[in-house]
Amino acid sequence: MFAHMKLDQVATQFYTIRDFCQTSAGFAESCKKVRGIGYRAIQLSGLGPISDDEIVRVCAGEGLTICATHEPGNVILSSPKQVVERLQKLGCRYTSYPYPGGVNLSGIDTLREFVAKLDHAGSVLREAGLALTYHNHAMEFHKVNGRTILDWIYDESRAENLQAEIDTYWVQAGGADPVAWCRKLKGRLPLLHLKDCTGMLDNRTAFCEIGNGNLDFVRIIDAAEQSGCEWFIVEQDTCPGDPFDSLKISFDYIATNLVRG
Repeated sequence: MFAHMKLDQVATQFYTIRDFCQTSAGFAESCKKVRGIGYRAIQLSGLGPISDDEIVRVCAGEGLTICATHEPGNVILSSPKQVVERLQKLGCRYTSYPYPGGVNLSGIDTLREFVAKLDHAGSVLREAGLALTYHNHAMEFHKVNGRTILDWIYDESRAENLQAEIDTYWVQAGGADPVAWCRKLKGRLPLLHLKDCTGMLDNRTAFCEIGNGNLDFVRIIDAAEQSGCEWFIVEQDTCPGDPFDSLKISFDYIATNLVRG
């Protein structure tokens, strides 16, 4: 059974190979390796001090599309116009709020204030023809007044201002269903983090390559596709060895089992 995703919609999140992308030379070599594996698009995150001009030059030279970025959360909330300027330089439509560091998510008032700031930032990006998404972890599945934090985030913001970058691993780790969340966010899910999850003998869960874990990606991708997902982004926070090897394992599995062309 094949999902509907096409191979040119498959990207990789550079956070996976962040340790190799701290210099211009390292970034250039990493782009070459990623393109050699078969990826045609990337999401920028975790890079060292590399100029946007250099990033654009290297990606163009390798034939890589910059499909999305992760920008610092405080910059998104306090200086959304700065984010607009960067995305325009990169020729990229999407960014994602990466992590709610320092945000009190446990109180209704502070949660509503946070969502209002996300909504405002998203409106600034939308007016420039760009889009802000939210990247979840497991913490957003904690319930506040009977609703998960992620429900609060999407219920209290406007769909045109805040879209979604669902992370399949963290949905699973938070005790929720990735398929259900992909369906729930129909029309609001341009980005999906493909991240597999496996159980460990010490009763923990761990990141692993796509196909080496237990998530049902045929159903996940089908649900995301029906919800209008544009980019399916492979990410692995930690890898057992060389992260480029892990990215290849994931890409080869996707190419063989999850795409139609």
